[in-house]
This record gives sequence, C-alpha cells and structure tokens, in this order.
Amino acid sequence: MNIYIGVTDKDWYNQLRKEKPDEVNFWNPGVSPFRALKENELFLFKLHSPNNYIVGGGFFVRYSLLPPFLAWSAFGRKNGTESYDELMKRIIKYRSKLDYSSNPQIGCTILTEPFWFSEDEWLKVPEWSPNIVRGKKYDTETEVGQRLYLDIQERLKSGNRQIAAPASAERYGISTVRHRLGQGGFRVAVTDAYQRRCAITGEKTLPVLEAAHIIPYSQDGQHTVNNGILLKSDFHTLFDDGYITLTQDYIVEVSKTLHEDYGNGKDYYKYHGQKLLILPDNETLRPDSNYIEWHNNNVYRG
Repeated sequence: MNIYIGVTDKDWYNQLRKEKPDEVNFWNPGVSPFRALKENELFLFKLHSPNNYIVGGGFFVRYSLLPPFLAWSAFGRKNGTESYDELMKRIIKYRSKLDYSSNPQIGCTILTEPFWFSEDEWLKVPEWSPNIVRGKKYDTETEVGQRLYLDIQERLKSGNRQIAAPASAERYGISTVRHRLGQGGFRVAVTDAYQRRCAITGEKTLPVLEAAHIIPYSQDGQHTVNNGILLKSDFHTLFDDGYITLTQDYIVEVSKTLHEDYGNGKDYYKYHGQKLLILPDNETLRPDSNYIEWHNNNVYRG
C-alpha cells in the first residue's frame, strides 16, 4: 500500500479542522494528474514549511479535473473556503494566468472521512526535502513507510477509526475497511462514470447535469455509483418524483400520469421505450438491478 503526504495551505486546514466535514476536496490549481494512490489508500496533510509535520489526513476516493463551479457545487465549504468567490481568489493566487475563456479546470483530490490531529499529536514528516512542492509518496513495504503507517494508526485508535490496510496487513494484525463516499464524492464519481453526459439524452452541458440517487439517501440509499445515474436537472426531478424510471434492461419508462397531472410531457414521452444512451463502461458501476426494482416499486407512478 502507498501513503501520500500532500502539502496544504494553512487557511484550508484551519477551516476544515474547525468544521470537521465528512469529506474534503484537496484541490490544487494545476491540472497535473495524480496517480500516487489507489482508492481507499491514505492521504496525509502537511502544512507549508516551516511546519514540517503531518497534521491530519483522509482516505483517497478519486482524482478528477473539474471546473471550479462544479468543485464548489459538489463540495461547497468542503473546498476549505467560505465562498465560491474565495475559492476563485485562492486559485488565482496560485495560478495567476487563469484563462476563463477556456473553461479552466483544477485538480481535485477527493478524500473521505478526514481526520485532524491536535497540535500535540502532530507527527514529524520522515525523510522530507525542502525542495518538495506538491507532496511525496511512501510505500508501506519499506521500513519508513511501515513506521509512518503504524504511527498514524496509533493516533487514530482513540477515534475508533481504521485505516485501509496494505497488502501485507496480516504482518501487522491490521483489519481492512472500505471508506464511504460523501455526497460530493458521489456526484463527481457519477459524473465521471457517465462521461459527463446525461444517461437518457446524451446532453453534455455540465452545469445542467446532476447525479441522481436511485434509492434516495433519505431512504437509506448509499452514495455508490451503482446507486446513481447522471441526468439533466429536469429529468432528475421527474425521476425523483416518480414520473420516470428504468427497467432492468436500462430501458426508459415515462409514466402516463405525467400527462394526466400536467397536461403535457411530449418532450419526455419521446424517450419512452428507448435504452439509455450513456452507461458506465465498467459494468459494476451501472445501476444495480435491486436498486432499479426498488425505484419501480416505491417511487415510479406507473
């Protein structure tokens, strides 16, 4: 297993440590890819020098390039800023030549279940060079990586948390656990899985696309991609209200009650009987048949 220590802004850290959200967006102003970690591995926070200490961390969900408006829409204050305007000011601070005409994007490292150490728990960063700007990766198969892993685990025991274990977990008697997506991570994961296009219409105007839950979160639905579908906002509303559903074969059904209730609906009935235009390439991310059945039985108006 790998561990990554990322350098962060103290203002970002202070706000999120105070608010203790269930997920955070560890964004950076550039667009360089982040490939250091696999899903569920450990991402740690280090403040800018001279504070060469690990001050917290979280569990890696995914990395995605997002326009700032979507980063704000998905995560809000979990971006570590008070407002969208402040987020843009922070981005410009580190990326002064931001070209708004080209729909700029920022790198978003999405982390779930973040944790924050009190100052007396801060951990000295091992083998750190002052030349490191973005961060450094450690391998738990090395002595340094093993020691770092166990030091972090020890600090988390008091909070009854578990760290995703390395392949050699049995060597340390460590249990494994998968860490759940938050609402923002769910939105980004669903958006990317559907290639940023509406599953029904193929529309790719990003500001009008929304990640719909098949089983609503309020009904114990999970923030998992196979419990989601990317839809235009109007289709999302109709899906949530039971006027649209899917069959097990991903065929769109539009309820006759849409016309009965509103005297129209021709813009939607034309999709009745059509198969979804867009589906995730990975079959495990496609809508789960049990979730579709639940939506058919509990939400769809027939």
